[in-house]
Amino acid sequence: MPPPRASTKGFKRTSSLLQGRIREASESRGFAQSRLLTHWAEVAGSATAEISRPVEISYGRGGLGATLTLLTTGANAPMLEMQKEQLRARVNAVYGYNAIARIRITQTAATGFAEGQVAFEHRKPDAAAGPDPALRAEAEAAVGPVQDAGLRAALALLGQNILTKTHH
Repeated sequence: MPPPRASTKGFKRTSSLLQGRIREASESRGFAQSRLLTHWAEVAGSATAEISRPVEISYGRGGLGATLTLLTTGANAPMLEMQKEQLRARVNAVYGYNAIARIRITQTAATGFAEGQVAFEHRKPDAAAGPDPALRAEAEAAVGPVQDAGLRAALALLGQNILTKTHH
């Protein structure tokens, strides 16, 4: 039995096309592994990722490990300072060895200079707004003749999303 082949039909994944450029850009900023940038919330944990961002990794002349620089706001710096050792262990777990010897914390204002305008909190969906009841009723009326309840609910949601996009 021949081994299964991926049926890509000549197409390549976007990630494989961009991987080289992402690696180049991240290495130019001092990040040997772009995973530290792209999966910061997974590496550091969601609570730490909400208040910090990795800025650079600098290597000393002695070659005794690198320094990871994290950007945070002034109010969160003391909390991040207390978590430095646990964070260093988690980052080194990504690298697979003790690549990071020190973590340096740099502070910025929530607003201000171009480099300081970093949004630390992830945008949360606006659940309070909810869909317009008139659009919901219009979508449900359009799919009323469909007999299967699951299909009817899915089509009503699709119609509601379409109507919401066209009315905004």
